[in-house]
Amino acid sequence: MKRIVQTAFMLMVFASSSVLAQSTDEMVEAIVNEANENSQLEWLGHQLTDVIGPRLVGTPQMQHAHDWAVEQFKEWGIEAENQQFGKWRGWERGITHIDLISPRVVSLEGMQLAWSPSTPEGGITTTLDILPEVEDQAEFDEWLKTIDGKIILVSQPQITGRPDYNWEEFATEESFEKMKEMRSEQREAWRENMDRIGYGRDLNKKLEEAGAAGIFQSRWSNGFGVNKIFSANTDDIPVIDIALEDYGMLWRMVEFGSEPEVRLNAQSKDLGDVPTFNTIATIPGTEKPDEYIILSAHYDSWDGGTGATDNATGSITMMETARILKKLYPNPKRTIIVGLWGSEEQGLNGSGAFVQDNPEVVDGLQALFNQDNGTGRVVRISGQGFLHSYEFMQRWLAPVPRDITRHIETTFPGTPGGGGSDYASFVTAGAPGFSLSSLSWSYWNYTWHTNRDTYDKIVFDDVRNNVILTAILTYMASEDPETFPRDRAVLPINPRTGEQMTWPSPRTPNRDGTN
Repeated sequence: MKRIVQTAFMLMVFASSSVLAQSTDEMVEAIVNEANENSQLEWLGHQLTDVIGPRLVGTPQMQHAHDWAVEQFKEWGIEAENQQFGKWRGWERGITHIDLISPRVVSLEGMQLAWSPSTPEGGITTTLDILPEVEDQAEFDEWLKTIDGKIILVSQPQITGRPDYNWEEFATEESFEKMKEMRSEQREAWRENMDRIGYGRDLNKKLEEAGAAGIFQSRWSNGFGVNKIFSANTDDIPVIDIALEDYGMLWRMVEFGSEPEVRLNAQSKDLGDVPTFNTIATIPGTEKPDEYIILSAHYDSWDGGTGATDNATGSITMMETARILKKLYPNPKRTIIVGLWGSEEQGLNGSGAFVQDNPEVVDGLQALFNQDNGTGRVVRISGQGFLHSYEFMQRWLAPVPRDITRHIETTFPGTPGGGGSDYASFVTAGAPGFSLSSLSWSYWNYTWHTNRDTYDKIVFDDVRNNVILTAILTYMASEDPETFPRDRAVLPINPRTGEQMTWPSPRTPNRDGTN
């Protein structure tokens, strides 16, 4: 009799596991079909980049993006809201128009930096000067007396506008080596001269105090036609980033005595302190509503381009994942949250504030999946130092189609790292956050924080790949009968200091708009 009962029990377990496997297979098939046959990614990407545009924290475009996301989630039947976490310096970009008017006439490529002051209404027409080579700061201070009303060029000019890969393909070995040596010598000479000038990050302020009418800079990304675009550091005069090609021309004109003259019209609005938000969408859990899976992506961007790969791609990945799960898996076992974080670019402020303000979510976190670094398919997942990450992540990855997982390299348990994105806010609080790290697609030199980070750089096949991956991971993490343990690895000895490394402490988010 006992053997009959045991046999019956084993048959029930086998039948149950077979049903579970069948339901998982059916769900995976449904996710893949929905992602491929009814994708909303192209439309979402268009709305977020082409229509709304860059999403610099504190701008009307950022607020527009938050409001649009809430409405979009509600159209899909997902409850969503904008949760304020602080304030920031509000600013609105206007036009930037730069013309060389002497010794010849041509419109130049450039744009004012974030939070740059305006020119007077109608613009200014003036001459240019370049930073001098000096013996010491006293000599530089004497030169400052000569710049009243001029626009000053403050970036090192480049010897070449060709990326190294282009030299490697076409130049002779001798020519390539000569160029690199010249570039190295120029960089060293520039650094030494800047040390003698001595004002470091306060240089722009000193130029402003001396009466400069504006500042031109050029932060080349080392790619064809691409500049990094960051923020101004002045109170009253505009700071303009000029494309490498035009900047080099202006520098040479000054250097060779061609006496260039430009007309600059740069308009913007200072909006004072404005509220900053995270957009939070929620699909409530049914069996374990106090345990959570978070679909994580930062929503803000720099505003040189339209923030396509940094980070519209991560944002639309999480939005599309939520849409698919709401349609196919409307009653998850655990609560699914989408976190579109504000102010990541200014120091993980949105996600950091969420961690501080929602300890119950952090305590109940089953897993967070974050996507940030570009449009490429996911190729790396680290266990972030959690001792049980292998057991859980391998289980969650198991049903993912092979054509997706074959590209992914996993590291378990891994170590905490990559603190430049929002999952770090959770990992430092002891919660299991994982970065879905993607293939480069020349991210660092062509789209990251550049004026070319636009819709046309999105590789939608790879983004769809990431949607399928994220949706399956979320489904598996939600259905898992076990809760993810928080045990973490003992970190190794720091080889430089000989001391025991420690886990990073949670950071305090900057909520008050201090740039």
